[in-house]
Amino acid sequence: MTKADIVTKISDRLGVERVETQAVVEQFMDEVKNALETGENVYLRGFGSFIIKTRAEKKGRDISKNITIDIPAQNIPAFKPAKVFVESVKEKVKVS
Repeated sequence: MTKADIVTKISDRLGVERVETQAVVEQFMDEVKNALETGENVYLRGFGSFIIKTRAEKKGRDISKNITIDIPAQNIPAFKPAKVFVESVKEKVKVS
């Protein structure tokens, strides 16, 4: 499912213009992104949390030069689904 699909479904269900729905979806995504960029986690009860995880420093290999390199620690955005969300997906989506 793409962002356009989400906009279309919401627009159809709510009877709101597609352009308005797209603006709301875009603004929601911007707010989540801005919050994470400022170090703030976003909690959506019953859905999940957009959080910042810290990856530890680690060793890597530059195979073209055959040397070991240090990969610095870094913060990355992550999504952690709510327990209710996980259980719903487990129940409704069968293993193939």
